[in-house]
Amino acid sequence: MISSDGTAESLTPPEVGGLKKTQDSFLNYQLRAFGQRSASFFALELAGECGELANLEKKIWRDPVHCGVADQSLADEAADVFIALMNYCNARNIPLEQSVVSKLARIEERRRRGSMGPTPPAGSV
Repeated sequence: MISSDGTAESLTPPEVGGLKKTQDSFLNYQLRAFGQRSASFFALELAGECGELANLEKKIWRDPVHCGVADQSLADEAADVFIALMNYCNARNIPLEQSVVSKLARIEERRRRGSMGPTPPAGSV
């Protein structure tokens, strides 16, 4: 939505509180269950899991009626991506909650300046 001065109206970015606790929990589990692994391992795992999710979406895109992709398969792959991301961030000591908050603030600033493409009309979401 555009304000009276021609700039995009400010929107509140999504709430990400609690990500730190989740990330810490993943670190604890990873270290106890599997031990320390390198950031490179987790980067490759993340790329692979994203590829598996993208492949399912490609199958749906090609033939949504007969593709045979179950919602549970999409949910499983999305969970794998999330887990791999948590593990990668932990291996690189990336504070994900803080990083997401900071990035959302920069995205919102660019959006308000009109540098993020058109804003959907009010009520269309």
